[in-house]
Amino acid sequence: MNAQCIMVCSGKGGTGKSTVSVLLGACLARLGRKVLLIELDSGLRSVDIIAGVYGRTVYDIEDVLCGRCEGAKAVVPSPLYPRLSVISAPYEGGAVDAAPLGRLLVAMRPYFDFVILDTAAGMGAPFTAAAVADKALLVLTPDPVALRDGKIVADRLLAGARPQSAVRLVMNRVRRESFGKNAAVADLDECIDTVGAQLLAVIPESRVLQLAGANGTVPPAGDPAVAAGQAMAKRLCGQRVPLTF
Repeated sequence: MNAQCIMVCSGKGGTGKSTVSVLLGACLARLGRKVLLIELDSGLRSVDIIAGVYGRTVYDIEDVLCGRCEGAKAVVPSPLYPRLSVISAPYEGGAVDAAPLGRLLVAMRPYFDFVILDTAAGMGAPFTAAAVADKALLVLTPDPVALRDGKIVADRLLAGARPQSAVRLVMNRVRRESFGKNAAVADLDECIDTVGAQLLAVIPESRVLQLAGANGTVPPAGDPAVAAGQAMAKRLCGQRVPLTF
């Protein structure tokens, strides 16, 4: 194995980035891939609940990056999703530096097919994940503020030698009412044009997915948001899956 490293990011907060990170990890795991999800949103920890590892974590990513424990000791298998493991963020504090994060990834890549980095909103310290990630997924909601901030993040990601194909757009919490004459955004094309990134997935608003995440349970496979997540995972694995909404 030599894991592909994907950072999940946004501009503003509240776009559902952590939920999408767990959904993606779970769907890749269902496809038989071995996945490590690393939460970098220090002080706003939530992945442990969504992935079902709450109460099972002894060490977090700060412990690993500061050298208080080996990376393997912080890896917690999800009881909800076989082949998905999690390294949680600390409840408070914890700077994320690119150099130790890069060393951790070097150590972990041989044991996984995918490493997902769930970053904090904006472009603060956790955005240093951009230096070590192979690909970035911008998780945005269909509103002008999220799209504008997403454009800023996309431009930052593409400022170096990163190819355009390495930054992909995931529109999350989408409803039919999100677009149209009476909405703030006309259509999906406006989202794509504003951000300047190729669309990877459209995930519909799902109360079922939100409740499952809040309760640390598995959402039903038939839920439209879960189906969209499964299609997203297949595309990242190289399969050609039509985009439907």
